[in-house]
Amino acid sequence: MKAINILRQAALSLILAACAGAVLAQAQKSPEAQQKFEPQVGQAGKDVIWVPTSQALVDAMLRIAKVTAKDVVFDLGSGDGRTVITAAKLGARATGIEYNPDMVELSKQNAAKAGVANRATFMKADLFETDFSQADVITMFLLSSINLKLRPKILDLKPGTRIVSNTFTMDNWKEDDSVTVSAQDGCSNYCVAYFWVVPAKVGGIWRSRIPSEQGWVDAEFRFDQQFQRISGEAIIGGQKLPLDRASLNGEFVSFRIQHGKQTVLFNGQVQSGRIVGQVMLSGGRTLRWRALRSQS
Repeated sequence: MKAINILRQAALSLILAACAGAVLAQAQKSPEAQQKFEPQVGQAGKDVIWVPTSQALVDAMLRIAKVTAKDVVFDLGSGDGRTVITAAKLGARATGIEYNPDMVELSKQNAAKAGVANRATFMKADLFETDFSQADVITMFLLSSINLKLRPKILDLKPGTRIVSNTFTMDNWKEDDSVTVSAQDGCSNYCVAYFWVVPAKVGGIWRSRIPSEQGWVDAEFRFDQQFQRISGEAIIGGQKLPLDRASLNGEFVSFRIQHGKQTVLFNGQVQSGRIVGQVMLSGGRTLRWRALRSQS
């Protein structure tokens, strides 16, 4: 019996030694020898499935947004990191927001291989809880329903922030521009980029003084706004004058009025409760001009 116990103990020792050796051998394997994570097209994600954006459309998205080395770029749902990496190659500081930790690690590896790890950052995060208020450009390939949930947060970003979405729109916030990449140019599926500029909030009443044939007079401007589309009227001396050719591009507003015999052109930049710019009279004379948002 004693001999049997000794044999059992010896066998157990051999098994434990073999297991320890296997574990040690696995730990000593090079990263290349270990199984790599391979993303699969259509794999489930928190908010959307993963489908890679073609490189041709990535290039078009960054081109329509006019990304430069001066920009901070955020990619929402960054997948394998290709949009962030391409932006970083343009010199931008780019950040990818991705919920899948395996995709985050893969993106970091891809950035290192591309030589842009110093400008490309990847975060495992929920895009609905992430602060991307520092972005100059936001790119995304989500769904229209997700875009719509993000829209209030996007519209609260600083005016002039550029937004680009692969294929999916923002419902009744119509795009400022779009571009389609053909199969001949390297895109076969999901090949439209939609572009928006976050508009300043100008809707409401603004008070000002403007030049006229009688000198400087009080004026009130009333803007109606739906996203980047604006209209309205000026009230001068009790007279209502329609705003003609009113436009809003980010923080820059432009319109004209016909006041008496003068066509008066206004151009200004919206700056937290005021508009600062120039007014041009019919004869080409240009004067400084500002308006203040009415608190009443």
